[in-house]
Amino acid sequence: MARASWIDDDDHPDLDAHVGQLEHFATAIADGHVDADELARQEDNLKAAMRAVEGELSDDQHAKVTKLLAEVAAYTVMQMMHDLAQAKVARAVAGASAAAPE
Repeated sequence: MARASWIDDDDHPDLDAHVGQLEHFATAIADGHVDADELARQEDNLKAAMRAVEGELSDDQHAKVTKLLAEVAAYTVMQMMHDLAQAKVARAVAGASAAAPE
């Protein structure tokens, strides 16, 4: 099986295709709301995946994967905050345009 890269042709992290293969993720976000049960199931999925890999890693590999997981988590939070800020600006501009007299 060919390995799918974690970085796209434009040199950006690209895990969307991998996430898109997670049927439980697509089901959980389909309604635009993640409830506590869906979040708990995802936490269980994450812990199972971590346990499946952690025991097979050398100390050096473990350190590298730990750093990778931390960087992914940080990037995800920062990207979400950036996207939320962009959406807030877009709403403000749209609201100002709608309220402006013609």
